[in-house]
Amino acid sequence: MTSPQQLAAQQLVDASSHLESVPKQLFIGGRWIQSSTGGGPLSVEDPAQGQAIAEVADAGVEDAVAALDAAVAAQSAWAAQPPRRRAEILRRAYDLMVDRAAALAAVMTAEMGKPYQQALAEVEYAAGYLRWYAEEAVRVNGRFTVPENGVGRILTMGQPVGPCLFVTPWNFPLAMGTRKIGPALAAGCTCVIKPASQTPLSMLALAAIFEEAGLPPGVLNVFVSRSSSRTVGALMRDSRLRKISFTGSTEIGRLLVRQSADQLLRVSMELGGNAPFVVFPDADIEAAVDGAMIAKLRNNGEACTSANRFYVHREVIGEFAEALAERFRSLRVGPGLELSSDVGPLIDGTQRTKVADLVRDATERGGRLVVGGGIPDRPGYFIEPTVVSDVPEDARVLTEEIFGPFAPVVAFEKEPDVIQRANASEFGLAAYVYTKDLDRALRVAELLETGMVAVNQGMVSNVAAPFGGVKQSGFGREGGPEGIAEYLETKYVALNAGTPPTKEAVR
Repeated sequence: MTSPQQLAAQQLVDASSHLESVPKQLFIGGRWIQSSTGGGPLSVEDPAQGQAIAEVADAGVEDAVAALDAAVAAQSAWAAQPPRRRAEILRRAYDLMVDRAAALAAVMTAEMGKPYQQALAEVEYAAGYLRWYAEEAVRVNGRFTVPENGVGRILTMGQPVGPCLFVTPWNFPLAMGTRKIGPALAAGCTCVIKPASQTPLSMLALAAIFEEAGLPPGVLNVFVSRSSSRTVGALMRDSRLRKISFTGSTEIGRLLVRQSADQLLRVSMELGGNAPFVVFPDADIEAAVDGAMIAKLRNNGEACTSANRFYVHREVIGEFAEALAERFRSLRVGPGLELSSDVGPLIDGTQRTKVADLVRDATERGGRLVVGGGIPDRPGYFIEPTVVSDVPEDARVLTEEIFGPFAPVVAFEKEPDVIQRANASEFGLAAYVYTKDLDRALRVAELLETGMVAVNQGMVSNVAAPFGGVKQSGFGREGGPEGIAEYLETKYVALNAGTPPTKEAVR
């Protein structure tokens, strides 16, 4: 008979061999090298145990500049590559990601904490951007038109922006990289990538995949640094850099936008979110709860698109809150590498403390704790999935991004009221709407001040769609055909050709 301990061991994903196989150096100019600064290595922690699992090279300013040197040196040749050649490399990288999904997911879970099955889903999602932009690489078009006076011709063409800098976050360590790398490489841009120091292993593994896929040296360069302000700042001041794309907090985004002004860099910013999740009285409550489980708990709640404020009509708030709480009660909290875990740890102790403080503030101000709220007595940065109903308007959680498995539920009565409250945020990334009324769905979607709206579904991200926000959630779009436009400059050529014949010639 199999003991419970043996059964648990059978359900545990072993990430050790996969972690060992990931390069731990800097990837610059097509070579894996140690940091030139001579500083000590950067430690990577498993948030499920609070213990180090790897050490990677810690780049200094000289290393960052060397990465840009390599990107600049490779730019002309990469831009001159036939689009089909660029597409084939992206497609090979996609195939390799799919083939190695299990290994990539194990590494991601070990360094970030999300449940293994969700990590597998992220690998598929991340790889999808490489496939999508492999197909877009051969579809960069211009136009040839006749001006209104008929004199000459107008020719336009899309040309690569040039060397790009990507700063990616820890919560989606693969997808936030491929969402930038895919369109950049397809457009003919070279790039330098600085992944988050908490989760560098996934990006280093991806760099190795691109190397194997035949990407020329210098087209993609990766460095990890604990001193992000110094290394990124040095590149932002370099006149050879032409674009920065950042995914992260609004606070850091504002700083980078200010720094970009000196070089007039092209800028894409995907920043914080405070997504409203609106449930109207005619909604299918079971479907709304299903959607809420995805919108709230995907990635342990650590997503910028995560549902942050649940506005539920007073007629159905009790039914919704209790049904959601019942689903939360059934969840197993545990290490992401244990296949029975539904919710993993938060990224670190600081983030867990923030979520716990938001729960405490909501209940002290009069919110009703329905389920959760506690911190399990175990190693790692875990917190129980939490539902608080009847949250008052002055609770911090209604204005601050949560980034954790906490669902605050608020009642509303009138449509105009809930739209006003949903829009009363400095953020404007995503929103969710549940209703059976198509007219209402379209009306509300148009009135919500967000870059994306999901209607009767709990997932808004899609490789074929433009991802991005408004207001303090940033600007620029990633994904879809719109995504590659961020990496193209439009050149106009005035042709003194094709002039129509004179009247005399016609006679």
